[in-house]
Amino acid sequence: MKKQTKFYNSPDAPKPNRPIHMGAVGIIRNSEKVLLERRADSERWAFIGGGLKMEESLEECVQREVREETGLIAEGLKLLDIFSYPYRIAAYPDGNIVRIITAVYEVFVKDLKELKCSEESRELRFFGRNELSDLTIAETHQDILLYYIKHFND
Repeated sequence: MKKQTKFYNSPDAPKPNRPIHMGAVGIIRNSEKVLLERRADSERWAFIGGGLKMEESLEECVQREVREETGLIAEGLKLLDIFSYPYRIAAYPDGNIVRIITAVYEVFVKDLKELKCSEESRELRFFGRNELSDLTIAETHQDILLYYIKHFND
């Protein structure tokens, strides 16, 4: 899998040369812990999610990504926020540079026993709040992590 470079609030970020990339991520919790994936393309930890396809809604996008990346079925969704800051940039090895806008949902799943890792991930793991600061988080998920820490006071 080819690696991409992501930037978050960096003056070194290149200027986008492609249309804006829209995506959705899900915050999946189990008691006081949140599910993250260690991505195969960057070895960084991230919330479960990905890019919006032309024929789907944001809700369908997060449901699909949750199913593809974890094997879990989203039973319910709650829109938490939209992250649209212009400094959320990803540069791909093929030269494409995109600005990323991400819708963040709280995702409710019925059965966590179905959890399974996809080819896009090296590992899936639930983390408690005290473990999150030690992780290397994907740059475009750092603001989402700060949101999670601020708003989920388990």
